[in-house]
Amino acid sequence: MGRSRNIRSRRRGSAAAEAVVEAVDGGLAQLVPDPDRGRAWTLLIDGAPQSHVDLDDPAHLSFEYQRRLGHVIDLVAPPGRPVHVVHLGGGAFTLARYAAHTRPRSTQQVVERDTSLVQLVRRELPLDPNARIRVRSADAREGLAKVPDGWADLIIADVFSGARTPAHLTSTEFLDEVRRALKPSGVYAANLADGPPLAHLRGQIATAAARFAELALIADPAVLRGKRFGNAILVACDAPLPLAELTRRAASDPHPARVEHGKPLTDFTGGAAPVTDAAAVASPAPPPSVFR
Repeated sequence: MGRSRNIRSRRRGSAAAEAVVEAVDGGLAQLVPDPDRGRAWTLLIDGAPQSHVDLDDPAHLSFEYQRRLGHVIDLVAPPGRPVHVVHLGGGAFTLARYAAHTRPRSTQQVVERDTSLVQLVRRELPLDPNARIRVRSADAREGLAKVPDGWADLIIADVFSGARTPAHLTSTEFLDEVRRALKPSGVYAANLADGPPLAHLRGQIATAAARFAELALIADPAVLRGKRFGNAILVACDAPLPLAELTRRAASDPHPARVEHGKPLTDFTGGAAPVTDAAAVASPAPPPSVFR
């Protein structure tokens, strides 16, 4: 994209940096300070919010979808036990920081193809040097292929390019790679975005059902009813999922979510077919009103 720009504006009468704006591979990145938290920042790419990070409190998850993924991290193993986690999509490394804070001595791999974004985040929002977080600049599927067989307790897919999930990360062949890298009881969690008529979301559930024995979907009821565009967290595993606790936590969030599983989730797909590489398309672009 050529040479990047780094623009800082400052609060009137204060030496504290107010914003960092820099061109990265995926567009224009902005790091905007949270006025309510001392060392917290929101990352936006081309105006679309991507991540929120609190450097003083990595356990604080501001975004709804990140809190729901945080519940999955909390429940993937007994509290505090170190785990192996692969993050496909880095953003500001919010969930990797969360796992490192809540599960010390965990070993994590972050795969993020936007090299200039990685450099920006590392410079402005540095990782704890004691955290066992390795960041690899690569395409998500190519990076996943380098993960050893049966290594991961948890794989989180949170990959967006231009606010859309790339097509090659939506197929059964992609999930074959996910299963290869997971431990037999490992968990896969994906951040999916869709709106009415929810064709993408239904297809992704059907795709996961073709590869995993157990599924759950965490989402705002309005999204599930096709009333608005939004995020849904798909959780998949070959072992039983902690559905009761996941349901309790999702319902007690500041923005309560519903957990669907079993027959209601199967019925929700409406007979959608699993997606293959040959037929895969990117997720739909969100309407402009989503970010207003």
